[in-house]
Amino acid sequence: MTNRDEYLEKFKAKLDDWNADIDKLEAKAQEAQGDIQDQIHKQLESLRETRDDAQKQYNDLQNAAADAWDVMVQGTEKAWKAWFGAFDDARSKFKSKE
Repeated sequence: MTNRDEYLEKFKAKLDDWNADIDKLEAKAQEAQGDIQDQIHKQLESLRETRDDAQKQYNDLQNAAADAWDVMVQGTEKAWKAWFGAFDDARSKFKSKE
């Protein structure tokens, strides 16, 4: 397996983790009532947007030409910090409503 394959595999695993987290949170949101449910749905939307941004970058990386790979990975590494921060922030706001 090449470094590229390993990187994409780790990236996909993180996306899968986020998808599983979103599914769990959606199930919990169904149990909420009134304003709390509305707030939870807003947080879930934020989580989905973050996941969708990461998914788009994953797709772009999969299709990247060899000569563009290194530059794209550098950009992705910077974006990871923002994605993790946004995802953790939205998830923590959700948990505070439980």
